[in-house]
Amino acid sequence: GFDIFFVDIPELLYKEYVYSPDDTERFLAFQIAVLDWMLTLKQPPDTVHCHDHHTALVPFMLQESYKYKPLHGIPTILTIHNAQYQGWFSYDKLALIPNFDLKNIGLLDWNHIINPLAAGIKCAWRVTTVSPSYLEELKIKANGLESLLRHESAKCIGILNGIDTNVWNPETDTFIRKNYTQRTIVSGKKANKKWLCKEFNVDVDQPLLVFIGRLVEEKGAHLFSEIFDSALRNLPISILLLGSGNKPIEHNLQKLKEEYKGTYNAYIGYDEKLAHLMYAGADFLLMPSLVEPCGLNQLYALRYGTIPVVSNVGGLKDTVVDISNHGFGIVHRQTTVKEVYGAIGRAGELYKNQKEFRAIRKSIMQLDHSWDASAKEYITLYHTLIS
Repeated sequence: GFDIFFVDIPELLYKEYVYSPDDTERFLAFQIAVLDWMLTLKQPPDTVHCHDHHTALVPFMLQESYKYKPLHGIPTILTIHNAQYQGWFSYDKLALIPNFDLKNIGLLDWNHIINPLAAGIKCAWRVTTVSPSYLEELKIKANGLESLLRHESAKCIGILNGIDTNVWNPETDTFIRKNYTQRTIVSGKKANKKWLCKEFNVDVDQPLLVFIGRLVEEKGAHLFSEIFDSALRNLPISILLLGSGNKPIEHNLQKLKEEYKGTYNAYIGYDEKLAHLMYAGADFLLMPSLVEPCGLNQLYALRYGTIPVVSNVGGLKDTVVDISNHGFGIVHRQTTVKEVYGAIGRAGELYKNQKEFRAIRKSIMQLDHSWDASAKEYITLYHTLIS
């Protein structure tokens, strides 16, 4: 196993919410604390792996700050999970960064402001994203960092995230009503679907489509009320939703419950047990994301034999192949009402063909999206940098 060390700064880190107005001070204090601790080690680390803007100044400080000269030369990796958030702050907070040669201040700058994510991309020895397709998308659209990522493309690589197959395992999952394997999938999913549909008063005899996630535009949720209204009015389908986010979106989705009793329900909030039950009991998972750096929900769905209905972006593009291309999912090209409605209609048609539906459902359970393959890629990357 590995030792995990925690940084404890009560005045800065004991907050009611994850994010607060003093985030710049908090994230910098964390990074400095980690580097100060590294100075005390008898054996310095082989590599330092940072994630997103919250730790993206570590490569800069390791390379440039006088204080950390004993650590200069340690290879650094920056993984970008979401390039939308870059941690910008103004030059009046420059003094928070340990002293360095000001002639290199340009490494911190992007569009006349300190941009931690940009600094990390410039200074890290390697930059990774959480899927290969997301990396390609960032070279086109990255909230202002497109040209930088194109310029630094030689040191960039996309490595797909994995899932914990011990936690997400229908054979042993303690949250679901009936455990099942690839061999017992028919009876297992039937029992879980029956419980779900009874609990939320939706028709068990129709294909069950679920959404699990944040109710925000990034996930396509701003279109849900219109999409669901059309689908529930015109297609033989039941829809169950679990999520929270944008309040107007939540309100509109709650309103649909009155009109479509018996075929639609929504749980506003998040419940871990219910999420597991929905993966186990659903026939299809909807993910019409506008942006999806990797996406884990489609991987959970595959693990539980639930067929994903997804947009053709980011990690979804890398993990779901359309049934028309000898694949196992339903992929729509754009996140529009018309396209997503059409994809739901295709799901309904697939469900009618029970022989094909059951064959696909059974086959996707054996797909390996564990961390094993991803870990091997990271280990190879570490060895490359160390050598």
